[in-house]
Amino acid sequence: MSATRKKTKVTLETVRREAGRLMWRHRRTLGIGLVLMVVGRLAAFVVPLASKYVVDEVLTLGRAELLVPLALATLAATIVQAGTAFALARVVSVTAQRAIADMRVEIQDHVLRLPVSYFDRNKSGVLISRIMTDPEGIRNLVGTGIVQLVGGLFTATIAFGFLMALNWRLTLGTVVLLLLYAAIMSIAFKKLRPIFRERGKINAEVTGRLAEALGGVRLLKVYVAEAREKAVFGGGVDRLFRNIASTITGTSIVANLSAVVVGGVSVMIMIVGGQAVLAGTMTLGDIISYTILVGMMVSPLIGIANISTQVSEAFAGLDRIREVREVATEDDEDETKEALAEELSGDVAFENVTFSYDEGVPVLRDVSFAAAAGSTTALVGPSGAGKSTLIGLIMAFNHPDEGRILVDGRDLTSIRLRDYRGQLGVVLQDNFLFDGTIRENIAFASPDIGDAELEAAARIAHADEFIERFKDRYDTIVGERGVKLSGGQRQRVAIARAILADPRVLILDEATSSLDSESEALIRDGLRSLRRGRTTFVIAHRLSTITSADQILVMDGGRIVERGTHHELIEVGGLYRRLYERQHQLETDLFINPGEDPIPEDEPRAVPARGGH
Repeated sequence: MSATRKKTKVTLETVRREAGRLMWRHRRTLGIGLVLMVVGRLAAFVVPLASKYVVDEVLTLGRAELLVPLALATLAATIVQAGTAFALARVVSVTAQRAIADMRVEIQDHVLRLPVSYFDRNKSGVLISRIMTDPEGIRNLVGTGIVQLVGGLFTATIAFGFLMALNWRLTLGTVVLLLLYAAIMSIAFKKLRPIFRERGKINAEVTGRLAEALGGVRLLKVYVAEAREKAVFGGGVDRLFRNIASTITGTSIVANLSAVVVGGVSVMIMIVGGQAVLAGTMTLGDIISYTILVGMMVSPLIGIANISTQVSEAFAGLDRIREVREVATEDDEDETKEALAEELSGDVAFENVTFSYDEGVPVLRDVSFAAAAGSTTALVGPSGAGKSTLIGLIMAFNHPDEGRILVDGRDLTSIRLRDYRGQLGVVLQDNFLFDGTIRENIAFASPDIGDAELEAAARIAHADEFIERFKDRYDTIVGERGVKLSGGQRQRVAIARAILADPRVLILDEATSSLDSESEALIRDGLRSLRRGRTTFVIAHRLSTITSADQILVMDGGRIVERGTHHELIEVGGLYRRLYERQHQLETDLFINPGEDPIPEDEPRAVPARGGH
């Protein structure tokens, strides 16, 4: 299945709905936060009102009895402000981190359920950024950001009402300046939003390249390519820097413009307010109270600029997250299918299958064959013949462009992938082990298996021979990708893992490629036991390992050019016989004359140029 998008188009409105869904999920905490915010903001108005009475009643009229009550009221209001601010930060910030954690888990779960073709087109580092970095911004939606945004508007509205009562002409002049500032902000954020979105994209690319470099560090060192990798990574970091620098410029303009607005409002208060006091239409207490209230109205509105930047960044992150979540998962495909009622017997058939990764460039062409339940089918042929692609189709990583694949007589596309893959076992050429214990890796397909069954599987795979030599035996840590084990040891662990899975359909892709002759001989019996009663597909370049296969499919150029048993193909002659004789001759030459170069004298020899690192 290709990674197709659902019908919903990712738009700003889609992201807004996602933000609304997120806030609704945490509505209780946001409600508590809004209540705390309202209490704290109302308490803040005690200071300007008390200041007016201190000036007009205490200092001007000499009413000393009001001084202590006004001071105590101001102290109480300050304590309430501090307490509500602490509780607000505690409640809302913790909720925001919970929301971030939940979203990371949701995205990770969604990504792991996407088709393999999606991973073929997207770097793992980009997906890591989607899972770990993009959710960070939502703290501004369910955290202090959205509460501060609402709180700023609430405070500004209350302050506006008091200001209009004190001097409506002066207040309207102030509002005109603020509206002009708001218009400029709107234009600025319209331009900043795509830059924030591009930042997430660049960050994901840089993270992806870094993950690749760390994963391939041995190759970098072998080819002395550290300097080249530094240049590539440095270029990405520079792009990220330039993006951040451009946003700094935009946000700095907005911030400095706010200083101009505050200065303009201050000048208006001096001129218009001063004249009103001199004319007797405002008292000295009124002008002091007015000045404090203007600050309470203007500061939150200017603060909204910074909060809006954070919210814009959160929306950009949600936008990128939504892009991933809009890609249909394999579970979406399974919803239309019926569950398997019983265990597979394992009959597999290809009927005129054609497949291409890129449109118009087929990798498999009109492939047809049948593999009976319990039989072993070997795939051989030169590199690029289509063997691994055919195996990928059997594992349902992709679906045919033409033709169909039948399993027990049913079209594979009609079988639930989860049910089908639950009956697959795989031993690949490059076996992946997780950074955990040997026990955890062997029991990966059956985590609840008992020690007796696990150790029996290890014995069949001849993995117990090296496991028993380790101090911690089955609890030995294998390291990232199994780096602490040799290639042969990793392969034996993978074989034990497949044995324990007890599959109906078994895939062996160069299952003994990393083993020496002695180890291969030991494991061959284990693999023969593993294959018994299971439909097995084997890719093997070492043709001596597949002579007992029930059928051998010889592939070339994406087609099956020969088929039959080993003896039948040898008798017929053709590509298989040439491959077999060439390999047999090479092994003989290496055995008889191990010190001689097996490359014929008339064969051109490539001498790589060193340098340029």
